[in-house]
Amino acid sequence: MSYRCPRCQKKGEFCLCKYTKEIDSGIKFVLLMHPKEVKKNRTGTGWITRISLKNCEIIEGLDFSQNARLNALLADPQYFPVLLYPGDDAWTAKKPGFAEEAGGRTILAIIIDATWFCSRKIIQHNPELLRLPKLSFAGEYRSIFTFKREPRPEYISTIETCYYLIKELQGIALARTDCDPEPLMDVFKQMIKDQIRCENERIMGLRPNIHESDSHYNKLRKMPEF
Repeated sequence: MSYRCPRCQKKGEFCLCKYTKEIDSGIKFVLLMHPKEVKKNRTGTGWITRISLKNCEIIEGLDFSQNARLNALLADPQYFPVLLYPGDDAWTAKKPGFAEEAGGRTILAIIIDATWFCSRKIIQHNPELLRLPKLSFAGEYRSIFTFKREPRPEYISTIETCYYLIKELQGIALARTDCDPEPLMDVFKQMIKDQIRCENERIMGLRPNIHESDSHYNKLRKMPEF
């Protein structure tokens, strides 16, 4: 059995720990990780997000209604909990009144860490999450992880979500303005490069090819110039 890093969950040569730098954004992040995402070590970004953010934790599961840790965080008066979720009723950093609504409390950003199909499953099992104030992006973003297929172009990874959220909330002083979030993207870019290198080596016969029947994964890819 090959070695897997207990911190970043990547295998052997693909350990990303040396590329991570913990940053203090002033936001409390909670990643609600679907059980399928827990095992998704090849392309998932939840684990490297956790070790890159000082105040970030992962809660694994499907039904969180009775989760003691999540309920304790939601009940803590120091936090203003928000669910990162799109909607006409969602706050954004540019929507008047959001900073006043937070009332000086630390933003507790709850992010569903799963595929969009599994995200819907989590919402179905936890409808009370939708009763939390929602927060969405003021800007429009596209993922740099073009290697991975997403159902819609505006869907971005967990680590990119945290990066753009920090950037937007810095503009209204709900995140630390002295925090540089670029290390999040730095480690993400390294993960992408590792993934492309690994896939190219499979195609060239240097590694076992597990995608022989999928043409999407059998074309050599150019290394991005980040």
